[in-house]
Amino acid sequence: ADPDRIALTYRSEAGRDGQLSYGELDRRVAAVRAALQARGVGRGDRVAAYLPNCPEAVIGLLAAASLGAIWTSCSPDFGASSVIDRFAQISPAVLIAVDGYVYGGRSFDRRGELAAIAAALPDLQAVIMVDYLGTAADVSLPVPVASWAELPPASDGTEFDDVPFAHPLWVLYSSGTTGLPKPIMHGHGGIVLEHIKTLSLHQDLSADDTFFWYTTTGWMMWNYLVGGLLVGATVVLYDGSAVHPGTDALWRLIAETGVSYAGTGAPYLQACQKDGMKLPAELDVSALRAVGSTGSPLPPEAFRWVYDEVAPLSAAPDFIVGSFSGGTDVCTGFVGPCPLLPVRAGVISGRCLGARVEAFDLAGRPVTGEVGELVLTGPMPSMPVGFWNDPAGERYRASYFADYPGVWRHGDWLMIMPDGGCVIYGRSDATLNRGGVRMGTSEFYRVVEQLPGIADSLVVDTGQLGQDGQLILYVVPADGHALDADLTARIRAALRSQLSPRHVPDQIHQVPGIPRTLSGKKLEVPVRKILTGTPVADAADPAALSNPDVLRFFAPEGA
Repeated sequence: ADPDRIALTYRSEAGRDGQLSYGELDRRVAAVRAALQARGVGRGDRVAAYLPNCPEAVIGLLAAASLGAIWTSCSPDFGASSVIDRFAQISPAVLIAVDGYVYGGRSFDRRGELAAIAAALPDLQAVIMVDYLGTAADVSLPVPVASWAELPPASDGTEFDDVPFAHPLWVLYSSGTTGLPKPIMHGHGGIVLEHIKTLSLHQDLSADDTFFWYTTTGWMMWNYLVGGLLVGATVVLYDGSAVHPGTDALWRLIAETGVSYAGTGAPYLQACQKDGMKLPAELDVSALRAVGSTGSPLPPEAFRWVYDEVAPLSAAPDFIVGSFSGGTDVCTGFVGPCPLLPVRAGVISGRCLGARVEAFDLAGRPVTGEVGELVLTGPMPSMPVGFWNDPAGERYRASYFADYPGVWRHGDWLMIMPDGGCVIYGRSDATLNRGGVRMGTSEFYRVVEQLPGIADSLVVDTGQLGQDGQLILYVVPADGHALDADLTARIRAALRSQLSPRHVPDQIHQVPGIPRTLSGKKLEVPVRKILTGTPVADAADPAALSNPDVLRFFAPEGA
């Protein structure tokens, strides 16, 4: 890349805003590489980060990779026990961390969590502190502490050590809702190939683009976002709330930074659509040519909102909404957008290039035009090179290849249409079954959460081992509403008319919140376990949830 081109534009609620050119990024990576070397870090050692989505995280990743060290990160909104569950498995030598962060207009001191994390990592040799809130000097830790700001500068660019194609680049983690999170290793070569393919072909990104995805360092989309540097784009980092001080916060950021390709989780676009948001006239989003979505299925109504409210403000002649579905396991998409095909509301354009995706029926046969199990019948470059501490590959094979020999089962319901379009119907392990008809959870949410008076919802089927169960819907009413007879009747009528009589729940209950993982995914499976007799304490790891307190509201009375 041209050393004078902007590599990183960064914004944060903490007021740490700025830009770095490719040349300056190169020099800063060289400085941190030298600092890691000075602390004994070499090939195969682990460098962990407890950092928000900030330039220091990108610099740290690239510096570790340049040495053949293995990167891993958690967002500082993760509690100490959740971080320890992840980092303690891989024994990092160096930890790069912040003293706190700012979110939703509030400052959060993380010095106590940091001390607990450092104390739980017996092989930790050093901590490098990023002074985010101005309190880093007051940190007391059991290992030597250095200040990021005081690391010696580098006069030249970064040297990168040669490593084998499959040498581990980073460790990502499964959600860990039951048991310890799986530490998933991805290799240098596979990730580089996969990300260049997806970014340059499926998203049509190049050095002319400014690329943004709303994410934290605890979600695979952060690693994917950093991949924008591979195609020479300007990458926009944002650390803060998507809805502070208002729901239009991300659109303001997009306008201010001239983003051309913006991505986010599907729930944010759904929130904009449900709010009936009109982008303020003063926002200039003319550079925006595409909006990406992932994390959960994007319903047709949210597609239409983007086309009705955002696309007309763009100068792009071929504005697209690009929905992806993939997974942390491969750090990419299985199905995704194609800039050469028309966009249809609620439909993903097709299978990603080089991804041998099929939908399998119950007999393990590929089907078209009906819902089946999402599988891969051939390898992808970014499949894990292994799990950490699984030398024989037993956990790896059990996680993906136990159901169909030699075939990767991912755990999502997928329908491949005759023309190649794809629709994701939610997690297959959260399957709903009425009268032998399998139903995905996402279609319920699309109908229920469009209703006035509903803020959130979760649906589970208590059937198990071939036995019929109850179809139970939980709803979180919007402010000023309650689940009364009228709202209950409207929910039932909407599901019956828009889906089918089979979709009408046996029970509908009001709850104060829907349990979600730290990356925002709904916990249908743990709730089903609770309803079928698993104690709340055993159904899910509280440290892996953003709101563990709400799980108790799903326990049967007397349990």
